[in-house]
Amino acid sequence: MPADFERRPAGPLPMARNVPTAERKERIFRSEEELAQLPVSERIRWRLVAADARWHANDNIADFVREGELEELKAEVQAKMHEVLRALVIDTDSDHNTNETAKRVAKMYVEEVFRGRYQPMPAVTEFPNVERLNELMIVGPITVRSACSHHMCPIFGRVWIGILPNEHSNLIGLSKYARIADWVMSRPQIQEEAVTMLANELQQRVRPDGLAIVMEADHFCMHWRGVKDTDTAMVNSVMRGAFLKDANLRREFLSLLSRKNAP
Repeated sequence: MPADFERRPAGPLPMARNVPTAERKERIFRSEEELAQLPVSERIRWRLVAADARWHANDNIADFVREGELEELKAEVQAKMHEVLRALVIDTDSDHNTNETAKRVAKMYVEEVFRGRYQPMPAVTEFPNVERLNELMIVGPITVRSACSHHMCPIFGRVWIGILPNEHSNLIGLSKYARIADWVMSRPQIQEEAVTMLANELQQRVRPDGLAIVMEADHFCMHWRGVKDTDTAMVNSVMRGAFLKDANLRREFLSLLSRKNAP
């Protein structure tokens, strides 16, 4: 934090859940004019602190990013990534293979791999359930890509979504399930939390009687490092409403997934 900024004892900013105790003891009020003098990552962080918002790796922080700041963020990440490469003793000046690596990595993280953190929820058109559909519908497998928040290694997987609508449910287009899944998964995270976050988004938007999600994924933190086991995959699920209460409905959903996977 720049030393030349005035510390203002007029009152504390709202307490942020993930700010260290030592940092909570003294707060700084900053206007947008003051914030403009800070690196963009610090500007965004101060807005989060002021709003008492969380900014874990798998959180969406789009509401706290102003127009044009993602370009600044890419430039800041590029500069920091260049220092990482220097720390790894990689000659980015004369090595033609790594001349533009820092720039490419920054663009990849902000615009692609972690875009679910920085972009708002994609537009999803909803339709009323005019025909009062109440039969099981399954969407999948949806191919998803994510990253492990422990080692930033890739996660590649498939997601199946089961919906049991009711007369008050909102219906969304088939492709919109894939858009929402991609938005949630394009963040650093662990699979168990990712599936729960996806379930929360769909439950709020569709409001079905039952919601079921199964995710199967390969984790490159297992394949690429550590035990280097190339055959292990992780499967987990979330069952809500009717799927949790009705064993027959749950069996029907899971049996249809098996058929989908059959050769």
